[in-house]
Amino acid sequence: MTALYTIIRRKNMVIKFFAFIRDYTGSKETNMSSCPTLRELLYKLCSKYGKKFSEKLFTGESLSEEIIILVNGRHIEHLKGLDTSLSENDEISIFTKVAGG
Repeated sequence: MTALYTIIRRKNMVIKFFAFIRDYTGSKETNMSSCPTLRELLYKLCSKYGKKFSEKLFTGESLSEEIIILVNGRHIEHLKGLDTSLSENDEISIFTKVAGG
C-alpha cells in the first residue's frame, strides 16, 4: 500500500455488511466520509442503497429489531444507540440477528 492510499483511507469510515444486508448493498463493505452520528451515517447509507435497504434497517424512525450494529466492535446498545458519536476512523458493522452459515 502506498502512503497516499493509507492517508486517504484513514479519512473514511469503513462500513461492513453481513448476511442478507449484502443483497441490498451489492458489496461486503464501503467507505464513507465521516458523519457526526450513527443515525446520520445510516441515513446516508439509506440514500445510497435505496428503499429496500432502508426498510430493512428501520421501522419508522427506530432501528429494526432484526438489525445489529457494532461500532469498533461494540454493540450500539452499550453505547448511545443511533445517537452514538462517530469519528473518521471508525469501523461500523451491520448484521442481521439471524444469519445462516
